[in-house]
Amino acid sequence: MTHNIPLSPRPRPLHVLADGRRRLMTAAQLRAHGVSAAETNEQCRPGGPWQQLLPNVVLLHPGPPTSDERLHAVLLYAARDRTSGTAPGAIASVPVQPGGEHPPVPAYAEAMITGLAALTLHGFSAAPPLSALELIDVLVPRLRRLRTTGCARVVRTTALPTAVELTGVPVAPVARALADAVAELTDPGTVRRLLTEAVRAGHCEPAAVVRELNRARLLSRPHVVDAVDSLVAEGRALAEQRLYRMVREYALPEPVWNVGLRLPGGPHLGGVDAFWPEQAVALELDTRAHRQQEDDAARAEHARKREHLERLGITVVHLTPRKLRDCPEHEAAVVRTALMAAGDREPAAYVVVLPR
Repeated sequence: MTHNIPLSPRPRPLHVLADGRRRLMTAAQLRAHGVSAAETNEQCRPGGPWQQLLPNVVLLHPGPPTSDERLHAVLLYAARDRTSGTAPGAIASVPVQPGGEHPPVPAYAEAMITGLAALTLHGFSAAPPLSALELIDVLVPRLRRLRTTGCARVVRTTALPTAVELTGVPVAPVARALADAVAELTDPGTVRRLLTEAVRAGHCEPAAVVRELNRARLLSRPHVVDAVDSLVAEGRALAEQRLYRMVREYALPEPVWNVGLRLPGGPHLGGVDAFWPEQAVALELDTRAHRQQEDDAARAEHARKREHLERLGITVVHLTPRKLRDCPEHEAAVVRTALMAAGDREPAAYVVVLPR
């Protein structure tokens, strides 16, 4: 009777490990390949062939790491393993693959690149190249027991956003990465350029950026407030351009643009972005992006204005910049439906249309 006894992987020559596609491994991965802690320490001695780039993360060659290696080293340091219960910064041990290949690049659980490095990966021209960054920000849950060390700067959050994968690296969404970058920046020009590019290049809407800045309590900094004012103005201009384009491309009747409404001899009813007098249809772009306190007041004022106009028989169509960008055909259909329904409604009150 024979017994099938599983065999442990044989230790591999150290030069074979160092010849892999990604010359970066955790201490746990090295142990899985039969390399003891003592042998790892010997290889990482001053002047040795390896180097410890971060705690539990070993670079399997001498000399400076590449930008890609620094990114993955930071993620290896910060990632949590969900399967084996290893300590923070370690990745689950995996067996040697057939043919002597390294194991596949691990999934980086509960860790993602954020800040300036993330903006560079998102393609921001105003962000510095990765090689120029002394520190790479990595976003982790608030309760993780990690510290900033080496090239890894730990940024904590109560709730991780959904990461975007860029060049095989989990990266924070633009709005979150912007807030984490701005938190470390003191130069007003750099902050303004980054926020402006976020909107102008179509990475995200102003409201999303301001929400993240508000959450990070950055709106009390004067240079951030000034940059946000420019951001909101930039977003407003882009949204208006999309609105003009939508009216032209989908052959909607030409409205009167940017006007104020008031009752004859009566009070001012408020301004609207577009108005079709014959159909009594008003259109408003919601480009508000302010602090929470201001947002609450603006929202209440906006609701009062809309209710007043609708009591006068004026249909108010509400559009957001994001919907105009992502689904202009649908938004044009909403406006067209409101215009076509005008004939089925009671005539609206007469209002005076004034330039705004």
